[in-house]
Amino acid sequence: MSIEAVIFDLDGVICHTDQYHYQAWKTIADRLSIPFDERINARMRGVSRLESLEILLEQSGKNFSQEEKERLAEEKNRIYQSFLRKMTPADLERETFRALNTLREMNLKLAIGSSSRNTALILHRLGLDGFFDAVADGTQIKHSKPNPEVFLLAASLLGVQPSKTLVVEDAPAGIQAAKMGGFVVAGLGDAVEEPGTDFPILALNDLCLICSML
Repeated sequence: MSIEAVIFDLDGVICHTDQYHYQAWKTIADRLSIPFDERINARMRGVSRLESLEILLEQSGKNFSQEEKERLAEEKNRIYQSFLRKMTPADLERETFRALNTLREMNLKLAIGSSSRNTALILHRLGLDGFFDAVADGTQIKHSKPNPEVFLLAASLLGVQPSKTLVVEDAPAGIQAAKMGGFVVAGLGDAVEEPGTDFPILALNDLCLICSML
C-alpha cells in the first residue's frame, strides 16, 4: 500500500470547536426550555446542522415545522459564528502545524473533508487559507457523514484514489463515512476504538510515521 494523500476532518482534528457548538446549541435549548447536556451534544458530532437540531428537538415534546427548524438552525449558526470570529492563528496548536508541515515535506497531498459549512471561515481565522491542496465541505455536498460524499469529493479534487488516501477522523460518523468510501482510516480521540479504524493515533504527529511505513 502506498499513501499519496491525507484528508483531514476539521472540527476535533485540525482544531477544536466542540465547546463553541455546545454553547450555541445550549443557548437555543435554554430558550426553548429543552434539556441539553454534553451527552446529547456528543451525539451531534460529525453530523449536519439540521440533523443535530433533530437530536436537540427530541426532548422538546413539540412539533416544529420545517420553516421553524430552518430558522432555529440558522440562529444556532449565527451564535456559533460569533465564537468562530474570535479565533486566531494562536488557536492552531503548534504540534498540529508541525505535523501538517512534515506531511507536506513528505510530498503528500493534503485536503480537508468536513461537513461544516463554516470550513472556510475557520481556516481563515486559523491562518490556513490556501494551505491545503483541496477543501471539500458542507457547502459542496448534499449528504453529510456517515455518507462518504465529502471524502470522495476531496479525493476527486486531489486526483487520488480512496485506497491510496488516509482519512483522519475523530467521530464515529466520519469513520463510517471513510470506510464506506474505501479509504484507509486513522482514528483520533473518541474514534480510536471505533470499528473500522485502521490506525488508532494519539496525535497528528503519529501520522508521519504511519505514512512513511505505508
